[in-house]
Amino acid sequence: MTDIINEYFGKRGVRFLSWMTVGLIIYAFIMVFFAIQLSPNEWWNTVSGTLSDNPETHIGQMNIAFNKIFGQGLWIIAGSVIAFLFGQLIDVLVFQRIKKLTGEKLLWLRATGSTLISQFIDSFVVLFIAFYWGADWNLERVLAIGIVNYMYTFGMAIALTPAIYLAHWLIDLYLGKKLSLKMRQEALSH
Repeated sequence: MTDIINEYFGKRGVRFLSWMTVGLIIYAFIMVFFAIQLSPNEWWNTVSGTLSDNPETHIGQMNIAFNKIFGQGLWIIAGSVIAFLFGQLIDVLVFQRIKKLTGEKLLWLRATGSTLISQFIDSFVVLFIAFYWGADWNLERVLAIGIVNYMYTFGMAIALTPAIYLAHWLIDLYLGKKLSLKMRQEALSH
């Protein structure tokens, strides 16, 4: 999606969208942080019953479980924000550089190439922050999962290349070739 925004609105459009997204993620981070700070109502700790009532569904101390689950989520959110911003900034730079070299040709190269480079960074940054630092995972596990994540992202970037051409064609159809070309050229200069 950001490749299409980059194509028609340039760095400024992608940066605006990226900062808006980060703002929304930080808002969610703050809400989750405050939620785990609240003292629960007494019924919260007994909602799953007692161990003798039903050992299969008994959770024990519900508030501890809630804090553990959402507390780890805070590391994931922090890692995601940093990785997303860093990845988006790299994506925009690579996309714009490829476009300056190739002009209007090779849409697949600038869209897929910039995604492959930025997602390589994103795949590992989020894992290092959220799980290596935040959850004390060992380096081998982080690298193994990062490689699998990147292989998936790599495959999806290639598989979605036709969708970028379809979106490009639909926008050109909607705006008209002349206005579309003008917007793409202005996007490159901003």
